[in-house]
Amino acid sequence: MGPTPTRHARTVALTGAASVALAIAGLTAMAAPAQAGVAPEPAASHATANPYSPSYQHAYRHGALPTLQQNAKMKSWAKSHATAAATGPETLSYGGGVDGIGVQSGHSKVYLVFYGTQWGTQGTDSSGDATFTGDTDSAAHAAQEMFKGIGTNNELWSADLTQWCDGPNVSAGATSCPSNANFVPYQSGGVLSGVWYDNSAASPSAASGHQLGAEAVKAASHFGNTTAAANRDAYYVILSPHGTNPDNYQGQYCAWHDWNGDTTLTGGAVSSSVGDVAFSNQPYNMDSGAGCGVGFVNSPGTLDGWTMTLGHEWHEMMSDQNPAGGWTNQTGSSYNGQENSDECAWLSPGTSGGAANINFGSHGTYAEQASWSNDTNSCAISHPIVGGGSQGNTVTVTSPGNQSTVVNTAVSLQIHASDSASGQTLTYSATGLPAGLSINSSTGLISGTPTATGTSSVTVTAKDTTNATGSTSFSWTVGTSGGGGCTASQLLGNPGFETGSAAPWTASTGVVDNSTGEPAHSGSWKAWMDGYGTTHTDTLSQSVTIPATCTSASLSFYLHIDTAETTTTSAYDKLTVAAGSTTLATYSNLNHNTGYAQKTVNLSSYIGQTVTLKFTGAEDSSLQTSFVIDDTAVNVS
Repeated sequence: MGPTPTRHARTVALTGAASVALAIAGLTAMAAPAQAGVAPEPAASHATANPYSPSYQHAYRHGALPTLQQNAKMKSWAKSHATAAATGPETLSYGGGVDGIGVQSGHSKVYLVFYGTQWGTQGTDSSGDATFTGDTDSAAHAAQEMFKGIGTNNELWSADLTQWCDGPNVSAGATSCPSNANFVPYQSGGVLSGVWYDNSAASPSAASGHQLGAEAVKAASHFGNTTAAANRDAYYVILSPHGTNPDNYQGQYCAWHDWNGDTTLTGGAVSSSVGDVAFSNQPYNMDSGAGCGVGFVNSPGTLDGWTMTLGHEWHEMMSDQNPAGGWTNQTGSSYNGQENSDECAWLSPGTSGGAANINFGSHGTYAEQASWSNDTNSCAISHPIVGGGSQGNTVTVTSPGNQSTVVNTAVSLQIHASDSASGQTLTYSATGLPAGLSINSSTGLISGTPTATGTSSVTVTAKDTTNATGSTSFSWTVGTSGGGGCTASQLLGNPGFETGSAAPWTASTGVVDNSTGEPAHSGSWKAWMDGYGTTHTDTLSQSVTIPATCTSASLSFYLHIDTAETTTTSAYDKLTVAAGSTTLATYSNLNHNTGYAQKTVNLSSYIGQTVTLKFTGAEDSSLQTSFVIDDTAVNVS
């Protein structure tokens, strides 16, 4: 932020490689008979004839990733049964949609469902991720961080998806998208939207397709996605625990995806009152060793196949959400019925379109495989962003850290988020909140009174007006009230001024402001003090009571100082922060900065007291200085 107009000017503005990529087992019978009341699937049948495919006579195993051994057998059989195709043997075409759904043309919401008590005791690691004592390979952490990392660090592995589309302007059989289609957008800021440990019962030793689909429908209700619209861009990854054999995957394949309405599921289609539900069968496939990719890219590479299959099935769900209404192979070649990731399975690292490590920045580096690209006629491990738009904005949600509160005691926790683009309005949502708590979708304030004890894994997501999202996860433990401890909480009301008015603050006229002359740290509103370039004083204050049972207390706030003063020695304009009559900190034009800086002062000496916290900005007779304050907090514990 450079020097801004004077306060007066601001006020005026307010008014005025494909040929070897044969064999992923999506050689499936992609089209299932329509159940009553469900739109028919595309007329083209994609039943596999390859007897080594895990989808042979198991049509619901869409995009099933075969083991390396099965893959070799499939390639050998397909080579001896190859047929020609006019459009190219690996070209994908549009299936016309099922229930009007072809691809996920919004920002994907990925929900991880840890299915069954065999996962063990749940905990939380330093990243705020759920951990489990039965997870011997730390697969849970990798899954959470990988989905948080998609669309971050400028990664282009997922950008291959931006060429795929659906909508009324896309004809069945099309092999490219018109400009007026609904494209898959680049998935900025991560896609993880929630984590649930369903420990209500043990996971079946060999869950059927119907049981996995039923778990996905159950998860949709758990996460509050109780309408078809809420599930339009949702995807439920059903993660079975170590030692189980869901849909008898061992020795055949490593994962598959489908939707609840597929009548070919073992046990039949799954009824749903919440709309169509996309899900995947994600076994604990490290149990299959090298057959499911252990060591395929790295050494020892324990989780190589795990993250490759998670990415494989997500890519295929994004481009074919309700199989086979999206993009599949309909050429009649040996690739018939395959989806985009199927055609690039198990290509060796270092080869064209081969598997590789993808760097998701702070979320880690994970092995992924390429996916087929019609527009480049190749398997793409990296791809320019095309029809789905630009990389766009990045939304960052700051973790508040793990929370510990007391049952039946009111709490308040302010979530802070920022956007790489200015002028964006953020909308907040949360999953996994303890019973009795809710989040204000406009301000990000979590408040309420917890009504039950226990530990929850909470994920908070912020979305801007371009549908870019960011999220953070942390644990929230609600304990008993015995022992008279302090409830860790944030005590200030309207801490980010997002109500659009001062209350419960007391402020000088015009201080609480949403103009663009000085951007907010997050949201749209902030407290803009001074900036008039004349002798002027603004104040901002609020009283808080710090419980006597607490052992620590602090005031934090984000401060941006913008000044037209050029001196490097004289503090002409000052901001004073006080508790009652005691000055806690002083800032001046000498502390000007180009952005916001977080400031923190200790309030522990006021424990057990009610104290008025006051900001006073005093400006001299010339050359403006603006003191801009946002995202305040009084945190106690």
